[in-house]
Amino acid sequence: MFKLAHLSDPHLGPLAEFSLHQLIGKRATGYVNWRRKRRHAHDMDILARIVADIHAQAPDHIACTGDVSHIGLPNEFRTAVAFLDTLGPRETVSFVPGNHDAYARSSLKALAALLAPWSGSDDGAGGYPWYRRRGPLALIGVSSAVPTLPLMATGRVGPEQTGRTGALLQRARDEGLIRVVLIHHPPYVGGARRSRELVDATAFEAMLKREGADLVLHGHNHSFSLAWRPGPQRDVPIVGVPSASLGPRGHGELGTWHLFRIGGDAKAPRITLEQRGFEPDGTVVRRQEIALLGELI
Repeated sequence: MFKLAHLSDPHLGPLAEFSLHQLIGKRATGYVNWRRKRRHAHDMDILARIVADIHAQAPDHIACTGDVSHIGLPNEFRTAVAFLDTLGPRETVSFVPGNHDAYARSSLKALAALLAPWSGSDDGAGGYPWYRRRGPLALIGVSSAVPTLPLMATGRVGPEQTGRTGALLQRARDEGLIRVVLIHHPPYVGGARRSRELVDATAFEAMLKREGADLVLHGHNHSFSLAWRPGPQRDVPIVGVPSASLGPRGHGELGTWHLFRIGGDAKAPRITLEQRGFEPDGTVVRRQEIALLGELI
């Protein structure tokens, strides 16, 4: 049995040091939003308890699906490096970026450079989608993170990346692996409201319908969701995890992470979801367990 931990949207704080010229454009709006709301919503003590609980469950691999930053400052990515290193050895942790990580075009260079150890393929190739083989799994990392206008948090995969993702799903099928896709935005039509949606979700859904996948994981909405979309042999479970750091002063579910137990093989995978989250009394507990494919493990 392979244990995969999934967390997302930690929105690490406090906000890293910056210079005033870095607040040009959308970052100025984001900074005001951080001052007024976000810095109170995301609690680093809750995140620390979530991380401790992840370690206590001893997963084989940990996936983080983005939004480690608030406004995509280079120094925020240095904070993210320190955070990701607390999760475990770098070969046991994978990352894909969120919309806050690609907050501005000037975010992209530092994002790619500093977070490369967690977002590259096994063969050393950079860029998205990446491909990692871990135990019986093929992990395929997709980036939906693109700079957008102020007050927008949409994502986009693009036709080239969607096509390459389909090719990697074919490769994983040929290699007899259980296929897990990581992405930040919910990759299906209706997964988020218009200003926060994946704008090319229709094309991504069509690719999943052709190629199939055994599990798709995302964040972004700060709430739990479970959707099913058609695949060639069976429906594909798409699971959204809440923010790992959201506290009582935020809007959404309290800090949560997901533990997936994965068994069987590529022809008949068995996947169980255990939802674990922070409670008002300060504990992190199991909230529910769901059999996604096969019986409870």
